[in-house]
Amino acid sequence: MRYEGTIYRPPGEWKSYLLQVTVGCSHNQCTFCGMYKDKRFHIRPLADIFEDIAMAKAYYDRLGRSVKRVFLCDGDSIVMPTDQLLAILEKLYATFPELERVTAYAGPRSTLAKSPEDLRRLREAGLYRVYLGVETGDDQLLHAIKKGVNAAQMLEAGIRLREAGFDLWVMVILGLAGPGEPSRRHIAATVEMMNAMKPRHLSALTYLPEPGTELGDQVERGEFQLITGREALLENRGLVAGLTVDPLHFTSDHASNYLPLKGGLPEDREAMLEAIDRALGDEELLRSEYGRAL
Repeated sequence: MRYEGTIYRPPGEWKSYLLQVTVGCSHNQCTFCGMYKDKRFHIRPLADIFEDIAMAKAYYDRLGRSVKRVFLCDGDSIVMPTDQLLAILEKLYATFPELERVTAYAGPRSTLAKSPEDLRRLREAGLYRVYLGVETGDDQLLHAIKKGVNAAQMLEAGIRLREAGFDLWVMVILGLAGPGEPSRRHIAATVEMMNAMKPRHLSALTYLPEPGTELGDQVERGEFQLITGREALLENRGLVAGLTVDPLHFTSDHASNYLPLKGGLPEDREAMLEAIDRALGDEELLRSEYGRAL
């Protein structure tokens, strides 16, 4: 098992075997993101990937452990040619008889570059879940953070993934627009997009400035204002109250969040709203800035 540069994975993939099939992110221009800055994007040769799978097989066999989940690193495995991804999936399921699922990050532009048929073939071959960083439904904000797609394109990417049969997990970022009217527009547009996209899972993180990134430098220079804990709660409340996706697994329990929440919508909506309202009335219930790693 060989890795190039820093490896990232979604929190829920902590039990997964991490197989690096691409290095870095095919887009890697988002103003808020500090991931993958230590490497230049490229697709790994298929022979090297197959060697890594064989190495992983030998390693897990020595431990007497089976591989049940695999996460394909790095930031956008969907960008790989479909035939190569299909070959990797076939090799994984042949090598690990107890393998239950393979998951990956998906970029919106690379998703749109694939045909619906290609996406269905990947799903049928065992690519079970994809994680899509939507960040916001606001067209103006998507442009400002250099996401590489507009709101209509982002929505189309999510719908294509869902309609292909993937277990779609979407991430959005509270505080990404700053306070005031941009905040309200960010949440309203994000709610509207999620209700149209209909992911199965939605995670809300809260923006933390990353040193050396374009947006992080703006924070440092005083050109971008971070939202307060109270404002983050109000954004989260707007999400929980406005989402009509049914069923939806909703989380905002990432370390960046001021108030950890996790549950199902619509059945846990009132309990989550009550928890937010309690915290709005007693800010002692919020994570400290130190606790959020600021």
